[in-house]
Amino acid sequence: MKKVQPKEGESANIVSENLERLKELFPEAFNEGGIDFDVLRQLLGDAKTLDEGKEKYGLNWHGKKKARQIALTPSTGTLLPCPEESVDWDTTQNVFIEGDNLEVLKLLQRSYSNKVKMIYIDPPYNTGKEFIYPDKFQDNLDTYLKYTGQSDGNGTKFSSNTETNGRKHTNWLNMMYPRLKLARNLLSRDGILVTHIDEHELLNFAMLVDELFGPENNLGLVIWDKGNPKGDTTKIATQHEYIILYAKNIEYLNKNFQIKRNKPNAEKMIRKAKSLFHNSKDLALINTNYQEWLKKQTLSGGEAAYRYIDQEGNVYRPVSMAWPNKKQAPKEYFVPLIHPVTRKECPVPERGWRNPPRTMQELLKNGLIVFGENEQKQPERKYYLHENMVENIPSILQFAGSDDALLKELMIPFYNPKPVNFVKQIIQYFSSNDDIVMDFFAGSATTSHAVMKLNSEGNGNRKFIVVQLPENCDQDTEAFKAGYKNVSNIAKKRIYRVSRILQENLEKLNNKAKISLSIIEGADLGFKVFKLSSSNINAWNPDRSDLEETLLVHQEHLIEGRSEQDILYELLLKRGIDLAVPVESRQAAGKAIYSIGHGALFACLDESITSDQVEEIAQAVVEWYRELAPEDTHVFFRDSAFTDDVAKTNMAVILEQNGITHVRSL
Repeated sequence: MKKVQPKEGESANIVSENLERLKELFPEAFNEGGIDFDVLRQLLGDAKTLDEGKEKYGLNWHGKKKARQIALTPSTGTLLPCPEESVDWDTTQNVFIEGDNLEVLKLLQRSYSNKVKMIYIDPPYNTGKEFIYPDKFQDNLDTYLKYTGQSDGNGTKFSSNTETNGRKHTNWLNMMYPRLKLARNLLSRDGILVTHIDEHELLNFAMLVDELFGPENNLGLVIWDKGNPKGDTTKIATQHEYIILYAKNIEYLNKNFQIKRNKPNAEKMIRKAKSLFHNSKDLALINTNYQEWLKKQTLSGGEAAYRYIDQEGNVYRPVSMAWPNKKQAPKEYFVPLIHPVTRKECPVPERGWRNPPRTMQELLKNGLIVFGENEQKQPERKYYLHENMVENIPSILQFAGSDDALLKELMIPFYNPKPVNFVKQIIQYFSSNDDIVMDFFAGSATTSHAVMKLNSEGNGNRKFIVVQLPENCDQDTEAFKAGYKNVSNIAKKRIYRVSRILQENLEKLNNKAKISLSIIEGADLGFKVFKLSSSNINAWNPDRSDLEETLLVHQEHLIEGRSEQDILYELLLKRGIDLAVPVESRQAAGKAIYSIGHGALFACLDESITSDQVEEIAQAVVEWYRELAPEDTHVFFRDSAFTDDVAKTNMAVILEQNGITHVRSL
C-alpha cells in the first residue's frame, strides 16, 4: 500500500499540463513576431526567465513575470466543508467558497478544468482606494490568516493601491494576471469570460485579457448604460460601465452556442397586435394604432422594424430582396414580379433578386412577399416577428436603477451592488440551462442570487461556484454595526435569505395554482459552503537540530483536529472530483466506509483498524465497488490506523485481488 506524500496535498501543477496544444493553452506566449520563447519557457516552469528588463512588445509592467510565476506555483491548501452553514448540503450543486480566490482557483484546477461555461466577474475597479488581495497565501498560511483578521498578527497591511506610491496600475495588473490565467483553464471549450470594468483599467484590462485569451477570441465590448450620470464630477459625467467578453475558443463556441437573446418586447408586441386585430376589421386603422403604440415603447434595434400587421393579424417587417453582392446576379435572377392588383411588372433590383425564380414563386405562394399600392414600388420579403423572436446582443445595454431597496428588504447591508435582474439577463445571454456559472469576486453574491432566480423561474438548472475573500468590514460601516464581521458573511447571508424566499414563493405558487411540483423539485435553491485552509496532510518540515523529535511529530500524517469529512473533500479535490458529487457512507466492522462520486473514490478514515477487522472492511469495499462499477477507483486509509504492517498489507492484497489496484494510505 503506497503512502500519499505531502507533495500530493498540492493543487494541480499547471506547468506539467502545459505541454499540449500550445496556441490554445498559451496564447500569451504568441505575439506578432511569433512565439516568445522566454514566455513559453516560463510557462513551462523555468523561473530563471524572471528578468524584468527583457520584456517585449505588448502590455508590460514591473512584476509581470513574477505574476505569471505565481499562477504556476501550486497551492498546498484545501477546502474545508461547512455543512452547518449550508442549505440542502446533500443535494445541492451550488458552491460558495470563502477564501483568497487565487488559491481557490488553483485548488479547483483538477476538479473543474474545462467544465465552467461562464465566468462572470466584477473585479475591484482600482479607483485609487485600497483593494485586498496580497497573494501571500502560498508563502505561509499564517500570513493570509493574519492579513484577513482571522488570527492575531502584527497588523501587517499589504494593500498598495494608492496613487501616491506610483504603482496603482502595476499592483492591480499583478493581482488580476494570475487569476485570469488560472480562470481560463476552468472554462469549457465553448466557455465565455464576462468581465465588468470601468474607465480606470479598461485599456489595461483589454490588453491583458487579449494576451491571455488571444485576440481572435475577443467577442466584443458592451456598454452598460446605467442612465444616471455622475453628479460630482469636474470632467465628463460618466453614466456607463463596460463589459468585456472573451471566448476560450471562438471557433468551438460558434459551433456549439449562439450568442443571441430573446427580443425583450416581442411577446408584448404580438399581444398588442392580436388585441388590435380582434377589436377592428380596418387593417389601415389597426396599423395606425399599432404604430402609435410602438412610438411609446422602448424597443431594441431588432424590434423597431416590426411595424406592420398583415391581414392575418401577424406582426411583420419588410426586407429588401435585392442581390446582396456587388457583382451582378445570374440572368435568371432578373425575372420581374407581377403586382397582384394592377397586374403590371414591378421594378427589379439593379443587380437582380436575392433568390432564384423558383424560390421567389414559393415565397409568393406562401404570402411572404409584400407589394406596394401599385407596381411602382419594389416588392419586399415579409419576415414574421413570431418566427424571429431572437436577435443579436447589441453593444449597448440599457439598465437603470439600483438594488438598494431590494437589499434593504433582504436586510443585507452592501454598498453599490449590481442589479440582480441585469445580472440575470447577462447570465441568460451567455449560458445555457444546465451550465456552471462562476464568480470569483462574489461581493454580496449577486451572481448567486441571479442564478437561483433563474432556476426558480423555470429557466433551467444552472449551477454556481462563487468565491469571496473574508475581507473585514470597517467598524464604522453599516454592515459591521449590523453584526457582519466580513464581506463573505454578508454574501452567505444573502444567498441563504434568497434561497428561503424563493422556496416560499414557489410553494405559494403551487398552492395557489395547484400546479405540478416539478419546478420546485427541479430548482436548486441550496448551496454548499467551503472555507480555504491549510492541507489536512502534514508537510514534512524537519528540525535538523532535533531529528528524533521531528520523526515523532510526523508519525501521524494528518493534522490533528480535522474531521473525516475534511479529509474526504481534500481527497476529492486532489483526485479531480466535482465538489458537488454525492458522498455516501456504509458501516462495516463498526467503521464508516465512504463512496465519493458513485465509486470514483472509496475511503475508510477510522483511526483504528485491527487485523481481525481487515477482511470485513475490505469485502464491504469490494461489494460496493462491484455494485457501482466505476471505470476506475482509488481507496484511501489512514496510515496510522493499522495496528501493524501485516494488517495494512492484507488490506491491500484483498482489494488488489478483487481488481482494486489503487490503494493508498494517508
